[in-house]
Amino acid sequence: MTKTTGMKTGLNRRSVLTGMAAAGAAAVMPRRLYAQEQITLRWWSPQSSPEQLAAYRTQIANFEALHTNVTVAFERTSDEGYAPQMAAAFASGDVPNIVTHLPSFAVSNYWSNGLVEPFNDVIEMIGPEKFYDGVNRIYEIDPGQYAGTSIGNSAANTMWLRTDLMEQAGIDRNPRTWDELLSAVDKMQGGGIYGAPLPYGRNSMTSLIFIGTIHQAGGMVFSPELEVAIDSQETRDALEFYGAMRQYCPPGATNYSWGDSLTAFVAGATATGIYTGRVLTNVMDQNPSIADHITCDVFPTKSTDIAPWTFNDFPSVFIPKAASNMEATKQFAAFLYDPEGYIQQLHAAPGHVLPVLSTIAEDPAYLADPIIQKYKAEVDIMSAAAADGFNLGWESPEHKPNTRAGEVVNSGVIAEMVQRVILNDENVDEVLSDTARRIEEIAQS
Repeated sequence: MTKTTGMKTGLNRRSVLTGMAAAGAAAVMPRRLYAQEQITLRWWSPQSSPEQLAAYRTQIANFEALHTNVTVAFERTSDEGYAPQMAAAFASGDVPNIVTHLPSFAVSNYWSNGLVEPFNDVIEMIGPEKFYDGVNRIYEIDPGQYAGTSIGNSAANTMWLRTDLMEQAGIDRNPRTWDELLSAVDKMQGGGIYGAPLPYGRNSMTSLIFIGTIHQAGGMVFSPELEVAIDSQETRDALEFYGAMRQYCPPGATNYSWGDSLTAFVAGATATGIYTGRVLTNVMDQNPSIADHITCDVFPTKSTDIAPWTFNDFPSVFIPKAASNMEATKQFAAFLYDPEGYIQQLHAAPGHVLPVLSTIAEDPAYLADPIIQKYKAEVDIMSAAAADGFNLGWESPEHKPNTRAGEVVNSGVIAEMVQRVILNDENVDEVLSDTARRIEEIAQS
């Protein structure tokens, strides 16, 4: 793992409570306290673009500058490989102090296995009144106990559109239904440009995007009581639609994951895209010629009487129960929301991770970012969609928290279902029956 180590530092609980008290722009900085032991806190995250690493260095340096006996070491993990990395750490007892940016359903699973420290103290240090209403509901696995909180919101299945290609094709409004989307990509495909970069690989993106597609058909993977419900007409409809879209995707989509799908739209190879707001900064940096010709919307549903369903993985902050130096760890976790460093982290990819603190969303320093100003309408669309978002760990307001969601996603069973039906042309009834059985086995294991 790659490490980024900050300066030396030290602390107590009162310091962070004082430091996080300011509601908006500049937080009151905590007083210095000197402990006798030199300690190191380890921070793991799969999010590590150059801009994000620069923000992390700011957060580490600011925290360390207040204290004399703490060093913070950042260690990069993997989006696709975090599950075995975390499993190895838990098994060996050599755990990091803090982990960020994993999906909420992974944290739920770790919590259910007794591997996570309650996060209530950290939320109190940050100030629960600063969070948007309901933002921590997905982390309240047991009543009154929070397994973590969100470092931000995301809208992972946002639909991106090339407005110039829409105009050329005579499309005067964003697609709202699957039929409208199929018609739009058919009209825009051509001249070396494909209609869409949907994923069909055996990976987490295919699983997560297709979970959204099931809901966009009006279905669900689990019932509100967490009975397996994937073998349904709605899933069959979702597979039919997803199969119909395959002809409008590049040949390489058979193996697409997150980076491939993002790059296809940003590079101008597809007329539509499906990703978070990272599209904005990547277009500005890598393909500014289309920067004035992109917009976004919620992904279409089967019909207008089905509400949009946005996949928000509620990128997390949590603390392994076996972490050393727990008091210092909790204070550093709270310090991640100090305005200067938190805003820089959000600005590392504007629109990609959206603020969970209302005080930050209203902060002039956050709003001053040029990309957020240029694409305010798009950021507002994603923010509203993410605020009403869900994932497999919490499929709807009626659903119980699903602590097995991470294991279902990581098993690859849903991505396999997509491949077996759409790429291999296997019998849909047999595949769905087998998929439901395998998910049931995971849920009961």
